[in-house]
Amino acid sequence: MPAAADAAAARIALRCLDLTSLNDADSAEDVARLCARADGPCGPVAAVCVWPRFAALARARLPAHIAVAAVANFPAGGVDVQAAQHDAQQIVGAGAQEVDVVLPWRALLAGDAHAAAQVLQAVRRASEGLKLKVILETGELRDDDMIDRAARLALDCGADFLKTSTGKTAVSATPQAVERLLKAIVEDDGARSRVGIKASGGIRTVADAMPYIALCAHWLGKVALQPPRFRIGASSLLNDIEALLGVAGGAADAGTY
Repeated sequence: MPAAADAAAARIALRCLDLTSLNDADSAEDVARLCARADGPCGPVAAVCVWPRFAALARARLPAHIAVAAVANFPAGGVDVQAAQHDAQQIVGAGAQEVDVVLPWRALLAGDAHAAAQVLQAVRRASEGLKLKVILETGELRDDDMIDRAARLALDCGADFLKTSTGKTAVSATPQAVERLLKAIVEDDGARSRVGIKASGGIRTVADAMPYIALCAHWLGKVALQPPRFRIGASSLLNDIEALLGVAGGAADAGTY
């Protein structure tokens, strides 16, 4: 039997998991298999995250209680407003519930916050009513000050979640970056009671997820350890969750977190 703390963390990670497949070679069959795993013997994940072209398929394959998320301006985070807006419109038209958009972080690093904001604002307008997760690509930002600037920009543009990474760069989620993002949320009067945090990239085991669960609980409170405020973006994490819990573990109570 798993230790109580490990089992509790696994159940949190499961219910807050954005089960993700964003490989260049993804096929309809790959997405169908992903959806089949999303409501497994240990319980459902929060969402399935896919390319915009697969959002309609995912929505058709999933039960209503599992959200569909799809990516916009991904993974490069360019400054082409029309392209990013088109992604968002495709996602909306597919019946998805969530948009994960990449902030134009290179533009921000170059001092062009206006160009970065234009993309986010266009996607926010195009996806009104959907949950907007803004990917800051924290591993590519130079320092804490730049992470803070990116977080403020995302919040100003209507983000519902601050998300660390695309998972396509050398450095993805880190506890240090997540703590900066959580600090930005709690210091913003309009964000502290509604905006969530998503750690994404490099989280493959429940042990990997535990620092992020602890940080969310510390900054936002244990009540935030639910899908409206906390997500983990991962593809292989579900394997470790299921190995740790098994069917009986997945049905047990929520533990001590």
